[in-house]
Amino acid sequence: MKIAFLTLGCKLNYAETSTYERGFSSNGLEIVPWEDKADVYLINTCSVTERAEKKCRNVIRKMHRTAPEAKIVVTGCYAELRREDLSRIEGVSLVFGAKEKSQVVGRTMAMLRGEEMGSEGSFKQLSMAAEYKEISKETLSAFSTEGRTRSFLKVQDGCNNFCAYCTVPYARGDSRNIPIAEVVSQAEQIAAGGVREIVLTGVNTGDFGRTTGEKFLDLLKRLNDVEGIERYRISSIEPNLITSEIIDWIASGTKFQPHFHIPLQTGSDTLLRRVGRKYSTDFFAERIEYIRSAMGPGRSGGCSAMDPFVFFGIDVIVGLPGETQELFEETYSFLKDRIRPSYIHVFPYSKRPGTVAAQWKDQVRDSIKTERVAILENLCSELHSEFIAKNRGRRSTVLWESDEKNGMMGGYTGNYIRMEKPYDESSVNRIEEIII
Repeated sequence: MKIAFLTLGCKLNYAETSTYERGFSSNGLEIVPWEDKADVYLINTCSVTERAEKKCRNVIRKMHRTAPEAKIVVTGCYAELRREDLSRIEGVSLVFGAKEKSQVVGRTMAMLRGEEMGSEGSFKQLSMAAEYKEISKETLSAFSTEGRTRSFLKVQDGCNNFCAYCTVPYARGDSRNIPIAEVVSQAEQIAAGGVREIVLTGVNTGDFGRTTGEKFLDLLKRLNDVEGIERYRISSIEPNLITSEIIDWIASGTKFQPHFHIPLQTGSDTLLRRVGRKYSTDFFAERIEYIRSAMGPGRSGGCSAMDPFVFFGIDVIVGLPGETQELFEETYSFLKDRIRPSYIHVFPYSKRPGTVAAQWKDQVRDSIKTERVAILENLCSELHSEFIAKNRGRRSTVLWESDEKNGMMGGYTGNYIRMEKPYDESSVNRIEEIII
């Protein structure tokens, strides 16, 4: 039998999908591309915005029209939050919420053997509070590979922050983590497969250690010793969790790259307080400046002035309830005049049922959100071009990838600048010193 996979949403979903793929492969199913004809289609869903949920529904309906005899299995955040809605869509055979991730392979195989059919009545729908407790009991170990060069390794799941706009705690449960020894073992498996770079992923990655009593920095140090892995990145980390101790250790000469993805969400202190973020703009700016001074060109400790600048990718939500023009301009000014990140990931606020912010009366019109997204995307283009320009002529390294397009191959520098050169098969999965 053949099975195909489609993953929507974050890198954590990709890591979990890859784990399902290995599980189904070990049970004798053939993994085929999503576009091919398959007997089973597994969709790993996202629920971070209304648009993401709509895309999930459309994909399911389209797949059923295209392959009406195939079994459709749905998992992921949307499956957790809207299980009953998904179960009613024609063609859906099984729905797995967050607390059933370890059952995806086993129950699907049972269904294919004729031992279990349909999802109605399979699980009792619990209250939101009870569901949250059930989700928090499970932590699925997972890692994915992106071609032959890079792997996304899940080290943590869930979140305790309950920001006013966010459904993630309800979809993924309490903050919890995999023990350091298990993470290191998985990193060794990844290295044995020839992968050279690992990206650490989690819902709230820097909160690692909450359930095992271990420290995030201790995890980083153990991973740094894994032979065969030459580069690490941290996919996303909250500003209040990236401590000076962590920064100083990374800057001391480790495998961790000068590339940070840090969520800001808004550059207005008024809105940061209102939605429940755990830092101020002053604190955020101080973290950025500390990292730049510790890891940037010309730092103390023998760093060459020819070394590259640190890459900062910053998440920003526009149109949060209560975001007046004045408060939006505070965000714009904070980004442009104070921190000048390398890239801005801009998202329009999406009202999510069940969250505190969805009940607020001062919602921002969609047309205004669209205008503000465009303004920040233009700023992003300006800042990203500036970042690339100031890195030109500096020394770095590139991990070359296997994809070929128009006779060229690509790869990323340590500080996440995309580079290209004529395709050379001998360069695939090799790290090469270059001048940007």
